[in-house]
Amino acid sequence: MPVSLTDEVRTSCALIAEHATAVRIDDDALARVAAGAWEVVDAGLDARQQLADGEPEDVAMAMLISDAVNFGSGWFPTLRKRVDPATGRPVSGSLTIAWALTEHHRAHGVWSAAQLRTMRADALAMLLGQPPDHELMSLYAQALRSLGDFLGARGALQVIDEAQGSAVTLATALADGMALFADRGFYKRAQITANDLALAGVASFADLDDLTIFADNLVPHVLRCEGVLVYDETLAAHIDAGELLPAGRWEREIRACAVHACERLAPELGVPPRVLDTWLWNRGQGAEFKLRPRHRCRCVFY
Repeated sequence: MPVSLTDEVRTSCALIAEHATAVRIDDDALARVAAGAWEVVDAGLDARQQLADGEPEDVAMAMLISDAVNFGSGWFPTLRKRVDPATGRPVSGSLTIAWALTEHHRAHGVWSAAQLRTMRADALAMLLGQPPDHELMSLYAQALRSLGDFLGARGALQVIDEAQGSAVTLATALADGMALFADRGFYKRAQITANDLALAGVASFADLDDLTIFADNLVPHVLRCEGVLVYDETLAAHIDAGELLPAGRWEREIRACAVHACERLAPELGVPPRVLDTWLWNRGQGAEFKLRPRHRCRCVFY
């Protein structure tokens, strides 16, 4: 019987965690966090980041587009950040991109698959308010063209229907169909897309709670700040100095240990890992977590 995508993630991350040399899980800290009081944060979508009030086909397509470019944290410090008029302060890189896309969809309609297939980096950069020669713009355009190719003549709702009520099946189709989703051993964006479609109310999946956490750079950072993840001196100094982390062993150990720690932590808290991911991600928006550098890796997977 073939191994499911989520089973692959759990097995792979457990193995990496077992043999990791630069990252370890502190059992005492994990037990302390498991016994602590948690503020339950609403896992709903931010209307600034996602078109959530249109026709179901538009909402689903807008979500696929948003998640197709839901990466780039290693480049975010170099983006031109939007300013939140409510606070007068710059917003995050992810919100800068998602906000611009949502405004475009509201004003001009959601792109079709045919439009996605002709996406140009310069036009996308103008829409997002970024320099046309920024490396992310080319990668984002590539990701959107790939989504257009993946969709073909299908609509977003048809892709969801073909998953037959399975979030894991949908995530697998995304990972198999688009190279920029094929994050072997983690499948962060493929999994979060299924979760986001469910949160948007355009998909219903019987196995939604089988998803793992969505391994990026913020959730491991929160776990590190809580003492659950401990980095060796060399890795810790590299990250604390704000140096970019190359794709490879270190960043895979960080993300794998985060997944494995959350697999242990979620049952103690009585929630599925995908919900724990939201709790940790929202916790990471606090000022105390932003003061300390998190790892930055320039890749297309988170």
